[in-house]
Amino acid sequence: MTRVPGLDQPETGRPGGGLDDDLRALFGQSSAVFASLAGPAHMLESANPAFFAAIGGAERARTGLPLAELMPELVEQGFIGLLDRVYRTGRSVTGRDRRIVLGSGADARETFFDFTYEPRLDAGGNVTGVRVIGVETTQVRQAQRLTAEQAALLEQIARQAPLADVLHGMARVIEDLAPEEVLVSVLLADADGRHLRHGAAPSLPDFYNQAIDGIAAGEGVGSCGTAAHRRQSVIVSDIATHAYWDDFRDLAEKAGLASCWSTPVLARDGSLLGTFAMYHRTPRSPHDYDLALARIFAGTAALAIERHQAEQARQAAEARERAARADLAFLLDASTSLAADLDATQTLQRLAEACVPTLAPLCAVDIVESGRVRRIATAAPDTERAALLASHIPVYDAADDAVARVLASGVSEVARRTPTGPGPWHDLGVTGYLCVPLLDRGHAFGTMTLLSFGDHTFDGHTVALAEELARRASLAARNARQYSHRVTLARDLQAGLLLPGVPDVPGADVATYYHPAGEGLDIGGDFYDVFPLRDGRWAFMLGDVCGRGATAATTTALVRHTARAVAPLLPGPQAVVEAVNRALCDRPGSHGTGFVTLVYGQFTPTPAGLDIELIRAGHTAPLVIDAGHTVRAVDASGLLLGVAPDPHVSPRRLLLRPHESLLLYTDGLTEARALDGEQFGDVRVAQALAGSPRPPAAGRLIDSLTDAVRVFTGGHDIDDDQAVLVLTATGE
Repeated sequence: MTRVPGLDQPETGRPGGGLDDDLRALFGQSSAVFASLAGPAHMLESANPAFFAAIGGAERARTGLPLAELMPELVEQGFIGLLDRVYRTGRSVTGRDRRIVLGSGADARETFFDFTYEPRLDAGGNVTGVRVIGVETTQVRQAQRLTAEQAALLEQIARQAPLADVLHGMARVIEDLAPEEVLVSVLLADADGRHLRHGAAPSLPDFYNQAIDGIAAGEGVGSCGTAAHRRQSVIVSDIATHAYWDDFRDLAEKAGLASCWSTPVLARDGSLLGTFAMYHRTPRSPHDYDLALARIFAGTAALAIERHQAEQARQAAEARERAARADLAFLLDASTSLAADLDATQTLQRLAEACVPTLAPLCAVDIVESGRVRRIATAAPDTERAALLASHIPVYDAADDAVARVLASGVSEVARRTPTGPGPWHDLGVTGYLCVPLLDRGHAFGTMTLLSFGDHTFDGHTVALAEELARRASLAARNARQYSHRVTLARDLQAGLLLPGVPDVPGADVATYYHPAGEGLDIGGDFYDVFPLRDGRWAFMLGDVCGRGATAATTTALVRHTARAVAPLLPGPQAVVEAVNRALCDRPGSHGTGFVTLVYGQFTPTPAGLDIELIRAGHTAPLVIDAGHTVRAVDASGLLLGVAPDPHVSPRRLLLRPHESLLLYTDGLTEARALDGEQFGDVRVAQALAGSPRPPAAGRLIDSLTDAVRVFTGGHDIDDDQAVLVLTATGE
């Protein structure tokens, strides 16, 4: 092989040639060798330059000597014996890819040849010597091995073998393929391309690898740092004298390194992936073969590194996706838990429980009530820590308290230390905290404090997740508080529209029942009332307003208060109902336009029972239950109220004798449904009343009816309000 011109001195190497050039440099141009031997001693008469180059160059370029004397190593390998046989028998001998060790000791080298030994004949056909013709196949075998090793490395890369294994194996292959001792190192570039990290160097000492791990990519930073900076090969033939190695010369001397040739490993887009370096223990400049080998394996290293980076990017993307899915699942589960019921205290307790242990080992939730901080929820891994955490109450206006600061600023606070201000931090082993505000329309009404101990720390991801969870919890708590306020308001208003208590009525046992649909957030449309009139008379009513909520409440109030106002002034039930109808028809449109069904009546207690006169205006027919529990409907006609100026109602009179009852109810009972959708119906109402316990009593009738409905529906929520009013004559 010829030396590369100009590389006897350390300098930047030329740019790499194409793949064909590299392969030609590696595989070489095999030349035929020829030698003519004479006599039985195989005297070397003549040979071509290729022969002398193959056997050892100028030191052996001599003729006139027996071949065994010129190349004594051939004796032990049997090649002189083959020459003897050809000379003796006159028959040629051919060898294919035969291994021949040329030279001896440290200068010995392994070669491979295809050769032919053929006899030299005189005019009479006598053997006068042997002619040697051969072609060296060493480089061909080297190329075959290189191809096989390269294929093995590519297979490893395709199978996504660990990068460290691929680079280590590549370094070993190059060290084995190189004709002289070489130590290979691969350094990997950081993501920003500014530093080089250890990749593989199986033959370099560990102390050397550790020392250069993390070196900068820059001009004059050894061979590798400079090659990485320039994106070009850098050849330093003598480390001891080159300025690039001023900062690393002692290190190289300790490692026994005398020269270093470094080739940058570049991605397809030209970005730096790392460097590929070949070290020698003696000062040395590279041959074409060395440079070609470096370029080929730098390309292999680039493929392995890019494949590794692509796999890492894929795994990182999958990890981010898994983390995002886990975060979303956590937030969805937590949100579902926070909205499980509309109780603000329970909502905040679930907030604390959702945080532990996913976000932190400890959690406390504090809210501001009446100018003071109240610890409303805690969560901890054990009861002892939970009790300690619950016993601590932050001070609302303390400047050294994290909760107070977050309440004042409305901004999260995180620290890798115990919270400022007094607290059981030592007993809890607290090493850090994250305090997040609970905001309602921008105002902090509370805080969520996460506490860490042991090795747990708060990173940006945890902070973001905690703040999002706090935002959702704040909204859920706000909704729960609003719901509680609305329910309280609805209940108070509903209570104002119903009897505060059943009055004591002479000669009558009076009982009522009211059960709103759902959770009672909206005001129901069912109502009833019993109130006294003049001269010992009493008025009663039960009705149903179309719709629910505030509009239904105003209509209910209008009906009840109109009836109470005009009943003492008008002659009887018909006049009262007609007055109520006029009030409904004359109401403003903003107060609702829904109709009303109503049973209104007046009764007078007498020794014979209750003398009743009633009006039925579109409502479910009242029922009379006699002493024998026979049930019959009261026949009375009339239209809905609030629809037409004349409701066409007519009074109906009846006498309830002692132990007889009049029962008024709304359609929420008859329309109650079983699980299969069937309605309870009027027939079951009559059956339930007929089967009620004796002696008859107003409360027992209601219990029998409502129990029957409850059993029929299976106890599930009802779809409509239910109201019942019972008058039972006592005869007293």
